[in-house]
Amino acid sequence: MPIRDADLLGHGNRGYRVWHYDLELAYKPSTGRLSGVATVSAVAEEALSAFALDLGPFTVDRLTVDGKPARWTHRGGKLRVRIGAPVPRGSLFSVELRYAGRPAPIRTRHWGEVGWDELTDGALVASQPVGAPSWFPCNDTVSGKATFRIGLTVPSDYAVLVTGVLTERSSSGSTTRWEYVQDAPTACYLATVQIGRYESETLADGQYAAVPRSLLRSFRHDFGRQPSMMALFTDLFGPYPFAEYAVVVTEDELEVPVEAQGLSIFGANHVDGRRGFERLVAHELAHQWFGNSVGLADWRHIWLNEGFAAYAEWLWSERSGGRPAAVLAAVARSHLAGEPQDLVIGDPPARDMFDDRVYQRGALTLHALRESVGDRAFFAILAEWTETYRHATASTDDFVAVAQRHTGTDLRPLFDAWLFAAPLP
Repeated sequence: MPIRDADLLGHGNRGYRVWHYDLELAYKPSTGRLSGVATVSAVAEEALSAFALDLGPFTVDRLTVDGKPARWTHRGGKLRVRIGAPVPRGSLFSVELRYAGRPAPIRTRHWGEVGWDELTDGALVASQPVGAPSWFPCNDTVSGKATFRIGLTVPSDYAVLVTGVLTERSSSGSTTRWEYVQDAPTACYLATVQIGRYESETLADGQYAAVPRSLLRSFRHDFGRQPSMMALFTDLFGPYPFAEYAVVVTEDELEVPVEAQGLSIFGANHVDGRRGFERLVAHELAHQWFGNSVGLADWRHIWLNEGFAAYAEWLWSERSGGRPAAVLAAVARSHLAGEPQDLVIGDPPARDMFDDRVYQRGALTLHALRESVGDRAFFAILAEWTETYRHATASTDDFVAVAQRHTGTDLRPLFDAWLFAAPLP
């Protein structure tokens, strides 16, 4: 069954749109307990007498709507709220609630556990695609972008990195409060918290990192070319879309790196002192344009995230003295030819959202487009794409329309063959 956005995944709620999340949190790594006050500011898209938020198994102590007590039930990951005085369509309203508990990742049918995860010493959040309710109440849809303010208090011997720009840091006794603000619209799954015993490292102006002391030397070598990547991608894709870019390397090993908005998370196993994982450094950085700034209208278009980031790996290789994109495309095509020819990457089933074929065939789609229209038109298409849909959401049809505007030719047969037919062209 093809993906039908949040309804299929069991997350997300109709009737309103969130425009801002304000979270004031406290976390104790020794006990794993998280407590907080969340204020969710929204606009009603229809007359509301009730609505729901997505939230994991926390204890909710108090809840108000526009400052007035409201009735609620909380089970099965849904916090359902009944309003005394209905909210008219088009009106702003806010929900404030206190909650506490031990956050745990969301268990999913197809993608394992996602969301808040305890490390050996600290914690991280990797929420793609439906892990955001593991740590805060939200309307968890991929297309629902909002701004964030997040304050987080932890023991002072831990460092904290959160989605956004650090605006305040203050210590009191044995704890330190960190406050971050993200003014760029952000999907819930791209909001993150990173807590650990990290050393701060600056790679370039606006590019910094949090790394365990034991990995600093290898990190400096492995990520030493990231500023050059940033310069290349800015030239090819347009201005970097956020105020800063951060990298976190955990002391624990991670199966794969994960991007958040303005921040990427790598495991200790991705730092080997030999730049053995440099393609992943490029992949996660490219997501800041493709997937984070230009978000998805719904999950069926995920090739727009992963195919573009995979192709950015090939572009970095080509422009940094490695194998050309054409060679890497031939290798990928040969590999895919030996795989089952049963996946339509333009509308995949939920279980296959993160199948490697979506990544590789998505990249091959872009390479086929590049070969068809030539470099000048191809890179103009990418620049218009990131500019037109900067901090917004888009679909495959939107991308096809941008491509056709630049070429004046009918490109639908090319996209149909690569995205909507199972056999490899």
